[in-house]
Amino acid sequence: MKDSHGGQKIAAQLTPAPRCMPIPQLRDHPDYYSQKKDLVNTKDKFPEYKLIHSQVLQDCIKRVKLAFDRWLKADKNGHKLGKPRFKGKGRYRSFTYPQIKLDCIEENQINLPKIGKVKLIKHRPLPEGFQIKTVTISRKADGYYVTLSLEDKSVPALTTEVEPTLKNTLGIDMGLKEFLVTSVGESVPIPQYYRKSQQRLKTLQKRLSRKKKGSKRWLKALLSVAKQHKKVADKRKDFHFKTANELLSKAEVIAHENLNIKGLAKTRLSKSINDAGWGQFLTILTVKAVSAAPPEEANAGGENYSSEPQKYQPKLLKLWKKSSQKIKHTNSFLSALRYCDRS
Repeated sequence: MKDSHGGQKIAAQLTPAPRCMPIPQLRDHPDYYSQKKDLVNTKDKFPEYKLIHSQVLQDCIKRVKLAFDRWLKADKNGHKLGKPRFKGKGRYRSFTYPQIKLDCIEENQINLPKIGKVKLIKHRPLPEGFQIKTVTISRKADGYYVTLSLEDKSVPALTTEVEPTLKNTLGIDMGLKEFLVTSVGESVPIPQYYRKSQQRLKTLQKRLSRKKKGSKRWLKALLSVAKQHKKVADKRKDFHFKTANELLSKAEVIAHENLNIKGLAKTRLSKSINDAGWGQFLTILTVKAVSAAPPEEANAGGENYSSEPQKYQPKLLKLWKKSSQKIKHTNSFLSALRYCDRS
């Protein structure tokens, strides 16, 4: 290649070599307390954060800490949860006040810090003598909900133990033809709320697909689909609560089989299994059994105790035992009943 003066010029193709620069180590390893301390700088850089209550921001950091702890550390069974995902403003559906004034509720209004007085509909009056510890505001398809956690230190603790026998034990076997069948031959029919609402959901989703995404009519149609899904979920949860209360009123010991619900939900019967909601029912059954149990016995030996508030009779919900206990994982409630008969 010649230049303007007639000389020779050699063109060489240069290949840039990649530069490897080490990332310097952070001076301070960010943890829960350092991030809480850094909230002051965050409010200076982003003034809109000054509109949010300080304890609400601290609770957000606490949620992040718990999410990463569940991902990095295994639980007592050796299982880890999935990697936490970033939640934008559209996915963050609740916030919590760790502390609030005792007289925050006046008639049909609640006084929330940094927000003011908001009207609410109380589904039941607050019991006397209880103190409001935390307030959680949740956003759902049909509006906002307020969840109060109450505390009363004068509630007595129960210390009565229940020994499982054949007379006070009730076994349940869950299925898809019937929701559950007890050891005495009683059966509870399965409601199938999702299958009954499929036609309505089909109509609403078809209307949603015809709207321009992001428009006002699309948002309105999207809200209609979300409300219908919430209606189905509320019906199912109400059925689970009523069924759990009925079972706990009939026996002192409830035994159920150890189902692999996640594995069964991946089969061709996944729609029916998810519609039945076995996992949610067992969780509700556990919570209802533990709710009235004495704190020192609620988790003793892998056993969960419960009692009816009216009778104050302790109940025992035997979900599963460790291998060191007398009962191992039961594949059916019959093996649990045989053990109770031998004891």
